[in-house]
Amino acid sequence: MKDIADLIGRVFLSFIFLYHAYDAIVFSKSTKQMMTEYGITWNQSFLLLSGIGLLVLGGILILIGYRAKFGAFLLLLFWVPVTFVLYSFWNDPEPQNRENAIQFMKNIAITGGLLMVLVNGAGKYSIKRLFATFRVPGTR
Repeated sequence: MKDIADLIGRVFLSFIFLYHAYDAIVFSKSTKQMMTEYGITWNQSFLLLSGIGLLVLGGILILIGYRAKFGAFLLLLFWVPVTFVLYSFWNDPEPQNRENAIQFMKNIAITGGLLMVLVNGAGKYSIKRLFATFRVPGTR
């Protein structure tokens, strides 16, 4: 049961990052506008493409279970700074404070999931495990 839960957890965890990358690609103009609103004006195209690259590569690595620890590390490189920039609820006025606090805590929970993948790896059902157990017929 643990192995199935690891697989389902990896699928759910990777989905949020792959969707985030899709959203950033499709709505890149509004994403750049939002970056400007948050004071991120230095080389926006580079930062946006780098973020999308981290999201796609990390999300796929976690999804398939190949180098999942490295994928989790890549996603943490993106996710932690973005969380503290976007959801700094301690600086917000009261109506916005509660909503951003909830979003901040959600992202901290996702960070916890990434840390679990970083420490424990992909689990039994992964591409890496499949390659390790595959034997070519006729060889010893």
